[in-house]
Amino acid sequence: MSYAVKEMFLTLQGEGMQAGRRAVFLRFAGCNLWSGREQDRAAAICQFCDTDFVGVDGENGGRFATAEALAQAVAKLWGDEGGKRFVVITGGEPMLQLDESLVDALHGLGFEIAVESNGTLPATAGIDWLCISPKEGSVVTQQSGDELKLVWPQEGIDPAALLQWDFGQFLVQPMDSGTPEANAANREAAIALVLSDSRWRLSLQTHKLLGLK
Repeated sequence: MSYAVKEMFLTLQGEGMQAGRRAVFLRFAGCNLWSGREQDRAAAICQFCDTDFVGVDGENGGRFATAEALAQAVAKLWGDEGGKRFVVITGGEPMLQLDESLVDALHGLGFEIAVESNGTLPATAGIDWLCISPKEGSVVTQQSGDELKLVWPQEGIDPAALLQWDFGQFLVQPMDSGTPEANAANREAAIALVLSDSRWRLSLQTHKLLGLK
């Protein structure tokens, strides 16, 4: 299959248990919970996305005919640094495009593969670190992985029910609502959830604090 990539870049992982790691971000185009067009946001299942995943016009974006070609592009961005290679595959929704051929090609070049998904599609085999972020109104079929990241608050989601799923870590991340007042309230709500149940851990979008993509 061919792959539609919005953008790829070298950065630091900003969220979750892998925060702070040197990483190549591979962002696939497309999502199954929102078209990415502002005129469709109000009717979308996921209405709070803060990411541009439409098209292939981003930094190092494009269409890649083979898994090998895309994996080589990821490796070029990593460069000659000799540490453990790490790629974060995200979107949009990466499971719309991520397949075992790409997983094998990236593993063949020495990459540890982390994936961030909304969980509505089964995870591709071979992923090394799987993060699932459930969205209100969606049907989450992938209820196991390494970390669950709950963007909070979301009306209609019961955090206690999520704790019954099979994840190694349960993270709560304040929703970025775009205004200082709303964001402050969201941070307070996330902190309150962690204080109410120690199985939750607070996750912040540190890349935004540091001015990184």
